[in-house]
Amino acid sequence: METAWRRAKRALAVNLCVYVPGNLDDDGGSPSGGHASGTSSDGAASEAAPVSPWGASDYQALMPTTPTPTSAGLRLSKSGSRSSKRTCAICLVTMKSGHGHALFTAECSHTFHFHCIASNVKHGNRVCPVCRAKWKEIPFQAPPPSEHPHGRARVNPINWPQEEGYMTVVRRLPRADSANRQHHLTPLFHTSEPVYFNDDEPLDLQPDTTRNSQRGCSKTVEVKVYPEFSAIPQSASRENFTILIHLKAPHASTNQVSSRNINASSTASQTSRAPVDLVTVLDVSGSMAGTKLALLKRAMGFVIQTLGPSDRLSVIAFSSTARRLFHLRRMSDSGRQQALQAVNSLVANGGTNIAEGLRKGAKVIEERREKNPVCSIILLSDGQDTYTVASNSGGTQRSQVDYESLVPSSIRGATSYQIPVHAFGFGADHDSASMHSISETSGGTFSFIETEGAIQDAFAQCIGGLLSVVVQEMWVGVECVHPGVQLAPIKSGSYASQVAGDGRSGSIDLGDLYADEERDFLVSINIPPAREEIVLLKVCCSYRDPVMNETVNLEGEELRIQRPEVVAGQTMSVEVDREKNRVQAAEAMEAARAAAEQGALSDAVSILEERRRILSESLAGRSGDRLCLALDAELKEMQERMANRQRYEASGRAYVLSGLSSHSWQRATLRGDSTDSVSLIHAYQTPSMVNMLERSQTLSPSPWLLNPPIHPVRSSSFATQPQPR
Repeated sequence: METAWRRAKRALAVNLCVYVPGNLDDDGGSPSGGHASGTSSDGAASEAAPVSPWGASDYQALMPTTPTPTSAGLRLSKSGSRSSKRTCAICLVTMKSGHGHALFTAECSHTFHFHCIASNVKHGNRVCPVCRAKWKEIPFQAPPPSEHPHGRARVNPINWPQEEGYMTVVRRLPRADSANRQHHLTPLFHTSEPVYFNDDEPLDLQPDTTRNSQRGCSKTVEVKVYPEFSAIPQSASRENFTILIHLKAPHASTNQVSSRNINASSTASQTSRAPVDLVTVLDVSGSMAGTKLALLKRAMGFVIQTLGPSDRLSVIAFSSTARRLFHLRRMSDSGRQQALQAVNSLVANGGTNIAEGLRKGAKVIEERREKNPVCSIILLSDGQDTYTVASNSGGTQRSQVDYESLVPSSIRGATSYQIPVHAFGFGADHDSASMHSISETSGGTFSFIETEGAIQDAFAQCIGGLLSVVVQEMWVGVECVHPGVQLAPIKSGSYASQVAGDGRSGSIDLGDLYADEERDFLVSINIPPAREEIVLLKVCCSYRDPVMNETVNLEGEELRIQRPEVVAGQTMSVEVDREKNRVQAAEAMEAARAAAEQGALSDAVSILEERRRILSESLAGRSGDRLCLALDAELKEMQERMANRQRYEASGRAYVLSGLSSHSWQRATLRGDSTDSVSLIHAYQTPSMVNMLERSQTLSPSPWLLNPPIHPVRSSSFATQPQPR
């Protein structure tokens, strides 16, 4: 017969969020800042005060070890266990009369804090968290009789004050016979939603006392221009002469890298960065049951604990339908506590309706009354949308599917107000093509989470970027100065660019930049003969500083070139050659993917092999440039994942698409696990991302370890590091 300890472990793996209040006391003590006492002998309780945040040491001590993909669930040391009769299995706080909590004893004889189990039931859980017994009677929070004279019970929404003095157990659940049980599944959510999502919590508008001190020392975007060659003979003309435009965002301040200390929150610590409105759209379909859902809850717990009191969060959970767990609210102490409680209540069942989840996430953003400077959506799914996109079995038809229909028109890149969706494909069964299309259409990135244990690190890297936005609405202009110079089309990846009809000017729209992020763009021009030094072009840019809420205009940097009579022994710029290699490698990846989708895997491998050969013979490649070494390692891994159709379908497609997303936006993505035993690729990571990854791995080490990259040469887009053995 299964022991109580095994039942508790199984409950922890499925239902419980692993972020729990610290300072537990075996003798009945409550957490610091705990609930006010006042429970009478009949179980009624006065209103409870919010629990204060816990320390990092408490968090680390209570964090279970990360399971392997084949494990049944999270493991918790027996030394940290509590008897279900003495400790609430949901919040892990000791249950004792006289400590400000009403208690509820279920028909299976397990006892919980009433507000804990009522919230659990409200979000769809109608089984015992300890023994998994199905309940015939369920607890609900009820209002005071004065508000409802007829005694009609209602569910208490997550953002309303808890009134534990008034409680009730409403109706018995209808029984479903075994033949029809699948048609009577308990709905995931059953609380009513407002028609309009304009119930967002007001912003925390604190006076910024640091602006005056920052105004005089704030840095601006760094702009550099590199010509392919420094001189051209007087009598010579050049077609498609290449120029590199290099941009680097300002550094993050100390407080900007880490938004919040685990031990305590501080509004003042956020004055040096732009606060965020974040909506997470989470897949809780049946395939997420077990370890996947437990790891997702842990990852969301890390996100909730990382956000500061000026940041706002809303969570959308979707399976066959979608539901908003709670309104867009600030992550204050009480906000974090209730967000953790809501995420903790998630259960997995049903199908996968990504479009409905995104529609509801977009609705939260569209209808909010107030707006933080930074806004984004995080989407995670481990399956394929079976409600909006017609399925197809052949890889040759994949490119014809209209994946853009999954993205609400309000957040597409074609609209004036773009909301990036950072998509995370979880496991081998997700539809990487649709997730990549969603992110590409909205201006976000696509990451491939191949190993289940990497989900928290993936979220941490993304959050590290979102919490360090220092540039918004960035625009770069290129203007030809010499009358004989003309621009060719600009290679800008996924960023929108244009060239005037007369070829005399062009521009690139970059949007947001994280602290220390770099962007490189190649511009080709035609140069006529000239008898003296000439000014080829001028580069200028403008952007909005989200912290200062000011527009910054940078005057252009002019590019001059020498025109001697004879030029001998000239070498190409290493900076230009390095960027050419990156762009051409990305083009080879796209060509190889197109061949693979047509079933020509051998052709795809040959395309990548040829690019590796050219890369090794380039100027930067021969000099041992680290970017070139990283590109070669990436191309090699893509070849291995295209070795056969089964490998390509299982992980190759997702790996290639994640790499293409990273290169096209020049932004870090997660790309599965490298099979190369010598190096691990770190693409476009910023110090803020590395800092957040270190926090994630320090608080909860995972099998997917990512060492901080060495700060490389000027192009810090890539670095290679020894892989842990």
